[in-house]
Amino acid sequence: MVDDDQNIRRICQVCLTNVGKWQVILAASGYEGLELARKEAPDVILLDVMMPGMDGPTTLLKLREDEQLKHIPVILMTAKVQPQEVEQYTRLGASGVISKPFDPLTLPQEIKKLVNGA
Repeated sequence: MVDDDQNIRRICQVCLTNVGKWQVILAASGYEGLELARKEAPDVILLDVMMPGMDGPTTLLKLREDEQLKHIPVILMTAKVQPQEVEQYTRLGASGVISKPFDPLTLPQEIKKLVNGA
């Protein structure tokens, strides 16, 4: 989970751990997310779109350029979910988009659905 907002990271960690029964690794920036992805080889990456420094789309491009990381499904999280923006994110290689605010209780299901292409 990569998000510059500590509260969002905490909510995601709690709901994905307790509801989804998943192990969650947190990163506060795109740079940290890339570094942790290389170390931890996660199954899925949740990535905030708007972050200072390296934003989500730039981080996604860096993930797709990296041979070690390019196969990992990436789901972008954003308050901006206009159809043209969602289309742009999928063209960049995102597996899907989850809109903010999200329902913490259904977040694991949404992630599974997007990763499995349902």
